[in-house]
Amino acid sequence: MKKLMGILGAMFLLVACQNSGQQKQASYYNTLVTDTASCVLYSNYTATISGKQYVDIRPQVSGVITDICINEGAHVKKGQLLFVIDQVPYKAALETAEANVKTARAKLETVKLTAESKQALYDRQVVSLFDLQTARNSLAEAEAELAQAKAQEINARNDLSYTEIRSPVDGVASMIPYRVGALVSSTITEPLVSVADDSEIYAYFSLTETQILDLMQLYGSLEQALRNMPAVGFKLSNGKMYPHEGRIDAISGTVDASTGAVVLRAVFPNSEGWLRNGGNGTVILPTSRQGVIIIPQAATYEIQNKTFVYKVVGGYTQSTEIDVFKLNDGQNYIVESGLEVGDTLIAEGAGLLRDSVWVKTNQE
Repeated sequence: MKKLMGILGAMFLLVACQNSGQQKQASYYNTLVTDTASCVLYSNYTATISGKQYVDIRPQVSGVITDICINEGAHVKKGQLLFVIDQVPYKAALETAEANVKTARAKLETVKLTAESKQALYDRQVVSLFDLQTARNSLAEAEAELAQAKAQEINARNDLSYTEIRSPVDGVASMIPYRVGALVSSTITEPLVSVADDSEIYAYFSLTETQILDLMQLYGSLEQALRNMPAVGFKLSNGKMYPHEGRIDAISGTVDASTGAVVLRAVFPNSEGWLRNGGNGTVILPTSRQGVIIIPQAATYEIQNKTFVYKVVGGYTQSTEIDVFKLNDGQNYIVESGLEVGDTLIAEGAGLLRDSVWVKTNQE
């Protein structure tokens, strides 16, 4: 009996030692318990800014700049005079064209009288049909000359009007690379000035083709997406939030073959003039979901484009595959399937674990 008791005691001691060894190997992990919640995920996309209209203004005639009527960076109105090009040669050309019209008109009147006279003489059989037809041809030629002179007058008048260069839009002027006395023409490389209508600002950003397909599946079509997508925010280049929300009003119908991206346009009001053509910032796109399970990305790991978490079941880790919503904010995932409310997960460091590891949680 003493021998049997000794054997049993040794066995209990061995089990106790093994349990003690396992307890020493157990580690503490931060965990979370899943629950449903409503959330808004914010996705950030780098954007370039363009004015509602941006016009490079170049002269339509050649000449020397005689007057610059605006300051650099000034606000200008549609139709406002910006530059004046030397008008002297164009005024002279217009006067010549007007004189040519008067000469052509006088010649026409004379030829017309001759033609009428020939017609009367032909009716009395005094002149031949040849003489009458010659007079009619002369009349037609005089009419053509008058029409040509009038066209030249119109061109000369237009050329003179082009010496006064006016703004085609409301907006803000750029810097002016030319000064009074500079010789310019319609072929200049650098425009006289650029005018940007920035009463509204367009922010252009890109989504991947996959993200666009996700939007189409979420809303039903691109047209439905444009109508139902939420308002977007904008972060300025200095890191501060722009005070006005914008809306996505256009989605490109093509995919860039080199990048696989689709360009979207968001429009923002710009009454304060904070945003300028050519600037940049970040479009912030919210995604609202109701009654969903949300977990931090730090609680997941990926293998072959599949996403996994470690659940804690009976004190041991258990690898579990989950499906997540394609859009995310870079910090959290919305879980579509694979988890239930009340599941306990390893909250961080999942990529360093393996199955069947005995863990001590922060809830124990």
